Amino acid sequence: MNNLENKNTDTEGINGSQLKDSAFGNLKYLIVGIFFGIVFVKAEIISWYRIQEMFHLQSFFMYGVIGSAVVVGVISVWLIKKFNIKTLQGEKIEIQPKTFSKGQIYGGLLFGFGWAITGACPGPLFAQIGTGVTVIVVTLVSAIAGTWVYGLLKDKLPH
Repeated sequence: MNNLENKNTDTEGINGSQLKDSAFGNLKYLIVGIFFGIVFVKAEIISWYRIQEMFHLQSFFMYGVIGSAVVVGVISVWLIKKFNIKTLQGEKIEIQPKTFSKGQIYGGLLFGFGWAITGACPGPLFAQIGTGVTVIVVTLVSAIAGTWVYGLLKDKLPH
């Protein structure tokens, strides 16, 4: 039996936490989510018009936001690896090497087309709904359905 088979079935992937948070402990995730939602709204990251400007190459704003996020991500991963940073619960963070698959190209294109058409990507969906753009519920339901269908077909798709 390998290490993955020995892990608790409640964990998600190699970095799944072995510890369970109480309902009160999960409150921190709600608070961080609300904070990010406010930042997304105030920075206009959830604006359909800003997203359309980006896809029409009319504004650098969203490219700057995405580029900043990439830089922060690269620095964060470097720091985690260099200083062997652990989770808040003290668990080790393992970053697995990535392998390329041509499906990533197709998936990226499909994601980009969906983002351009709907003006929404998964991160800000809830912030958009929270601001009253309730038509985005259709996008949310579609994203959930698409994820579910992918889960069903994953093993049958070409690699």
